[in-house]
Amino acid sequence: MIAPFSIPSPDISSFSVGPFTVHIYALCIIAGIIVATILTSRRLTKRGAEPGIVLDIILWAIPLGIIGARIFHVLTHPGDYFYPGADLLRTLYIWEGGIAIFGSLLGGAVGAYIGCRMTGIRFWTFADALAPGLLLAQAFGRLGNYFNKELYGLPTDLPWGLEIPASNPAFPIGLPSDTLFQPTFLYEILWNLLGVAVILWIGHRFNPQWGRLFGVYLIWYGAGRTVWETIRIDPSEYLFGIRANVWAAILAIVVGIAIIVIQSRRHAGGEPSAYVDGRAWTDPKAAVDFYDTDAENLGLRSASADNDADGADSTASSAPESEATVATSRTGSTS
Repeated sequence: MIAPFSIPSPDISSFSVGPFTVHIYALCIIAGIIVATILTSRRLTKRGAEPGIVLDIILWAIPLGIIGARIFHVLTHPGDYFYPGADLLRTLYIWEGGIAIFGSLLGGAVGAYIGCRMTGIRFWTFADALAPGLLLAQAFGRLGNYFNKELYGLPTDLPWGLEIPASNPAFPIGLPSDTLFQPTFLYEILWNLLGVAVILWIGHRFNPQWGRLFGVYLIWYGAGRTVWETIRIDPSEYLFGIRANVWAAILAIVVGIAIIVIQSRRHAGGEPSAYVDGRAWTDPKAAVDFYDTDAENLGLRSASADNDADGADSTASSAPESEATVATSRTGSTS
């Protein structure tokens, strides 16, 4: 029996635009990348980085993140790709679905490191700026899982259970067609959005730097995944009776704690700049504003102009006088 507040599954997961098929999951991923990029760019700019420099970094981070996400998924679901007569080229068919967030973190970190080296941005500065944006992007990604009718949890009689059509290939065999499932996509969306607020608050209240805010992200995200993974029923590899992604989530927590502890000991103070030594960027508008606006507002330019004018008048009127008298007159006009 369907509960009155159950969550229905979407009727579509894709649509056609001319000869092309557009997958809603892909749109969710793209939307997540866009909002994460905008948020990260604003946070980096506040730290003194050149506006838009985040684009030079994500040009490396996004492709390597996608590659890492696919590799991680394939390695943790070998039965789907490696069997007698399997078409190994399907390991490359990312459009069929199958990417793993933990793999994207690993691959994306490599890409971000390369991008930071090329732009001169401190890697940990970028990581801290990215932390809330990552959770926001991952929330968008989970919305895509909802449209794909995938990664849901155990059967439940909760009123907000998720409706999955019995025709879905992943529908568990032997269960009634009206069985409801834990909406793990929704749990993770809410957890991630709450994490965005928490990380932004911590950043504003305590201003942790040198990667410590990114460490908070790893702990927060890892803690949530250890819970959601234990109630998911999609196929996965197990190690010592525990899903591979649970181990990955635990590792994320450990790494997050290690980053906070190690960086707190190595760096007692704040970062001197968003850039590494010798690669600082100077806003060209700063010099213009100082001379053309700030100086004028302080009366410095008008005083200088008056001095020049007074000096000229003094020179003209005191031509017959001795050089010492002229010098004295000019000195008095600038005091």
